Amino acid sequence: MHPRLRLRSGPARLLSATLLLGAALYGGAASAKPAKAEAPEAALAVGPVDDHPVLREIAAQVDPAQLHATIEKLVSFGTRHTLSDTTSSDRGIGAARSWIKSRFEAISKDCGGCLTVVTPSQTVTGKRVPTPTEVMDVVAVLKGTEEPERVIVIAGHLDSRVTDVMNATADAPGANDDASGVAAAIEAARVLSHHKFRATLVFAALSGEEQGLLGGKVLADYAKAQGWQVEADLNNDIIGNTQGEDGVVDNTHVRVFAEGTKAVETVKQANQRRYSGGEVDSPSRNLARYMDALSTRYLDNFSVRMVYRTDRFGRGGDQVPLLEAGFPAVRVTEAHENYTRQHQDLRTENGITYGDTIDWVDFPYLAQVTRLNAVTMASLAWAPAPPSDVKVEGALKHDTTLSWAKTPGATGYRVWWRDTIAPVWQYDRWAGDAATVTLPNVVIDDWFFGVSSVSKDGYASPVVYPGPAGSFVAVPDPAAQ
Repeated sequence: MHPRLRLRSGPARLLSATLLLGAALYGGAASAKPAKAEAPEAALAVGPVDDHPVLREIAAQVDPAQLHATIEKLVSFGTRHTLSDTTSSDRGIGAARSWIKSRFEAISKDCGGCLTVVTPSQTVTGKRVPTPTEVMDVVAVLKGTEEPERVIVIAGHLDSRVTDVMNATADAPGANDDASGVAAAIEAARVLSHHKFRATLVFAALSGEEQGLLGGKVLADYAKAQGWQVEADLNNDIIGNTQGEDGVVDNTHVRVFAEGTKAVETVKQANQRRYSGGEVDSPSRNLARYMDALSTRYLDNFSVRMVYRTDRFGRGGDQVPLLEAGFPAVRVTEAHENYTRQHQDLRTENGITYGDTIDWVDFPYLAQVTRLNAVTMASLAWAPAPPSDVKVEGALKHDTTLSWAKTPGATGYRVWWRDTIAPVWQYDRWAGDAATVTLPNVVIDDWFFGVSSVSKDGYASPVVYPGPAGSFVAVPDPAAQ
């Protein structure tokens, strides 16, 4: 995986076109020499080739017609409100859940029974759930062949709403919010089910999002109960519209929101981070950078716009319960939202048509977002697990040393560094099968550092920032509170 280079101007930062081409073809960031220090000659070792034609094949298999058929069917249930009918065969959330389950089962039949379909649920009450109500998710699991405990999740929420969040009877088509996310999960399952992966893939349609992120909590609790080591949760919510309320049309970008410091960070870990950094290097942030890099390499005229927030301002999504459970998670959302098409009664006022109908879904755009998800899941699941126990030291020295615990399935490791104000990783050094690397004349104060693990065929994990702030697994700290 090759993060996009965004180098500031200046002679010391200019890379030749030839060097950039070599980086794109043979992995890493061409081991560029930082302006502040001469990179060691060994940094020119590039490691395994990391361009994978199969990821382009996966992207090409995503079918806009399949996405359209899924959303059309979900809209046909009238409303999918969490409190709506669960007994009807053709209206309400119960009918929608049953259809999604049957769709996953049909995909599983096509791949020889490769998917296990489950329906975890909880009975809840709350501010937006006045009487005890079963909140049920529909989840398809493609078990990994080598490390099934490692889990990559794609999710969208199947429930819908109108202006009054408690109105469970009015038509609420929810075509974009969030039949689009569910359609992406189902299409990803269809495409990826024809491959085998070392890690487990999970495709989830969640309930109860509009009533308080309830389905996300059900999934997080189920993941913990199953002993899943969730390395990435890709929450797709509102991913099919390209025309903003301001008239701006953008079909070439998608936003990926990622938290800064971990939701589960302890007081002790926060104190450590204040001295060692990590405010912009949570595993979720580095997952977003990973998606950004993949979009650049494998998708034509389509890229990620990273947003340094857990979610949109003052809002939330089903990735939040996963974050609160200690799992890396991001929210994937269209570039420009249109609020006349979200949480609205179906109506026309002052010449404006309100409502979340299928007419406003841009299916070629939705296909691009789905491709990003499918490529990300495949790349993560074919890669080794991210390195653990990553450490960095170099205070009062001119050199920086990184170390890490070796990862099963990794042939080697790549050390990364970037300016502290740079949004993406800029420079790298191939470390081979070593568990430690020293960077001569690279001063620890001036850079952020990380490590990724790489398989023998060049699939790379996301970069891991040192310490608890960047770890992809929860770091126990029982004495912190």
